[in-house]
Amino acid sequence: MAGIISYGVYVPLWRLDLGSLPGGGRGERAIANFDEDSLTMGVAAALNCMNDIDRSTIDGLFFATTTSPYKEKQVSVTAATALDLREDIITADFANSLRAGTTALKVAADAVKGGSAKKILVIASDMRLALPGSDFERVFGDGAAAFIIGNEDAAVEIKDSYAISDEMFDIWRTDEDKFPRSWEGRFILEEGYFRVLPKALAAYGKKSSLTPKDVSKVIFNGPDPRRHRDMAKMLGLEPSQVQDPLFGVVGDTGAAFSLMLLAAALEDSKPGDRMLLANYGSGADVLLLEAMKELDHKRGIKSYISSKKVLSDYLTYLRWHDLVEMSEGGRRRPAPPSPSASALWREVDKNIRLHGVKCKHCGAIQYPPQRVCFNCKTHDEFEDYRFADKKGKVFTYSVDGMTPTPNPPFVLTVVDFEEGGRIWLSMTDKNVQDVKVGMPLELTFRKLFTGGGIHNYYWECMPVRI
Repeated sequence: MAGIISYGVYVPLWRLDLGSLPGGGRGERAIANFDEDSLTMGVAAALNCMNDIDRSTIDGLFFATTTSPYKEKQVSVTAATALDLREDIITADFANSLRAGTTALKVAADAVKGGSAKKILVIASDMRLALPGSDFERVFGDGAAAFIIGNEDAAVEIKDSYAISDEMFDIWRTDEDKFPRSWEGRFILEEGYFRVLPKALAAYGKKSSLTPKDVSKVIFNGPDPRRHRDMAKMLGLEPSQVQDPLFGVVGDTGAAFSLMLLAAALEDSKPGDRMLLANYGSGADVLLLEAMKELDHKRGIKSYISSKKVLSDYLTYLRWHDLVEMSEGGRRRPAPPSPSASALWREVDKNIRLHGVKCKHCGAIQYPPQRVCFNCKTHDEFEDYRFADKKGKVFTYSVDGMTPTPNPPFVLTVVDFEEGGRIWLSMTDKNVQDVKVGMPLELTFRKLFTGGGIHNYYWECMPVRI
């Protein structure tokens, strides 16, 4: 029986104060920093999911999102490279629907059951932009969840599944749209959400003879807090059975929404608990899961919700997401140059995998990769060394108030790693007042800039968050 071996989540550090929006509001929602997108958040969730699991045992990576950085290029391949997985694995992108995450989870379970893979890493991540001033702006949030699906030592069994498809225009985006479009509210709710999700759950209940009383928790997405509550009443659920949808705290995270709520449910689950996961979007998916044992949740949803910085400046939020152009003190700088595709290909191990080298003769660790050891001067006697999952500390740093950045000032840091090695890295998600020599750091995969249609990804350092 296929099931969940491990899980991880990622909620960005920053929260937008809904009171800062036009027209005001109550609560917060998670927002990505200017150097984050669905790919970088997905990699962060996957790193939390993998923990001590041997990377070489993972046979596939499925990436689900409605906000891929590219319209034509597999982000699952980039994620697999950043996570330093094997080359001979299955990779696939699931897109174009809020059901993409649960569909990827089901396909992964089927692949494991069928024997074509032993372990598949499923990532769901989304960063949907809302038109400023729209209702979506109050409910959309950013975040990611990741699960390793396998058939050995599973902590949560995926016991059954069911799906229906439904053709209608409720919420959609064309290839040219930056923001989602929607039809008239009552129509899309009554003929979409309130018709399709109960229909799928009722059909699955008839197929499996399962009633709401047979499950400990029902996990489902919703367009907003009120409609989520209305759905719970329509389904006849007790309040204790309904998983908190995290509106006003994280928000609707698109393709990652239901899977993040599943991760939240797993934090409180006990062996024997049965959970029903339902997800609406161009139809509906239903999955029945049963907890067999407790999972490690040191970096679970609760930890990430409590670790936050609140942004009350609406203009800064707009600027971070390229929704408004703002002056840099009267200066207008040229756009960054387009990265060289051939150079990026040559340096993929150094930049995306963040591989340095370790001297086979004296053990000295160094970055970037060298041919001559700086310590013992041995020539071409190195093995690859991965820095991305290592902890470090500030050796020295500089604070630059002149370099233009959406979140000034720019902090350039020399990082010394616990096991050896040193790298120059920019620092993100920081309070400049707290930066000091000796400060503990961890690494995070981020987007430096975009030029010529190419997103330039690299690693940055950040204060240890959890």
